[in-house]
Amino acid sequence: MSAAPQEESPDALRTLLRSFGQIVLQRNAATGACILAAWLVSDARLACAALTGAIAANVGAVLRGYDCNDTRDGLHGFNGALAALAAFTFISDDATAMAVAILAATAAAWLLGPWEQLLRSRGLGVYSSPCLLVTWAWLPFVHPALTHAAASGTVTWFDPLRGLLTGIAQTSFACSALAGALILGGIALSSMRAACFALLGAALATSLQWLAGANSASFDAGLLGFNGALVALAVADCGVLAALAGVGVSVALQQVAVFYGAPALTAPFVVATWTTRRLMRDTRRTRTNSPDRAPEDDAVVVHRKRTSRAALPER
Repeated sequence: MSAAPQEESPDALRTLLRSFGQIVLQRNAATGACILAAWLVSDARLACAALTGAIAANVGAVLRGYDCNDTRDGLHGFNGALAALAAFTFISDDATAMAVAILAATAAAWLLGPWEQLLRSRGLGVYSSPCLLVTWAWLPFVHPALTHAAASGTVTWFDPLRGLLTGIAQTSFACSALAGALILGGIALSSMRAACFALLGAALATSLQWLAGANSASFDAGLLGFNGALVALAVADCGVLAALAGVGVSVALQQVAVFYGAPALTAPFVVATWTTRRLMRDTRRTRTNSPDRAPEDDAVVVHRKRTSRAALPER
């Protein structure tokens, strides 16, 4: 009688951890465990928020009848976790934050199906866009004029490393160098190449925004590098040049958002990834159809697409 729950329990835990791992585009329970540890060392409220959001989103996905394999891969839970993390980040009252977190996570899960169909019909991935739509829906009622605090300060020789790691931590709403190191280590457990791309993206984005005049408070909080790290992870399968271009686009978008005082969150990452991957597809299509180059066999193209999805699940 008790065998079934014992068999399902490890699978449920693995699904939950994979949901956390998908925040940094890794279908890996060990990566998710490292991210959970990062939340715990940064702020226990974040760990509670992510657990609440992922569970609510996964339950919502089951009720909606979504593909069970995608649920087990964490593709239905990570947007719920992000939506709940946003609620606990911007709402100080725990009771209110919990209520908003559950509602937002469930809404993100229910929105995912039709929104994913719309995006895929245009050749676009989902990424964290459901979380963005849901969060932007309630955020103006909590913070009518949300802007990051501006401050000036002196950067010492050790601060760049701390700011870089904190930027990686901010991919999951955490805010400490130790949390960033844990998340980077978790990515490395899944793919050393992905970890290198995340580090490269965070470093480039942080450097460009610092040169553009970003303040020390944003630098120390890691607000300059997280979108760059996510873009580099998302387009890693397209090569280094594509990653560099995508990071550049994300920096430009984030600078525009800062100028207008808009809460961009991960929107620069999402839009930059869409733009970069679309440009790469158009370039590849142009080269394939050029007269001086023989078209590739359909089987080769299909194999490449399957390999790309297996190496880096498109969210």
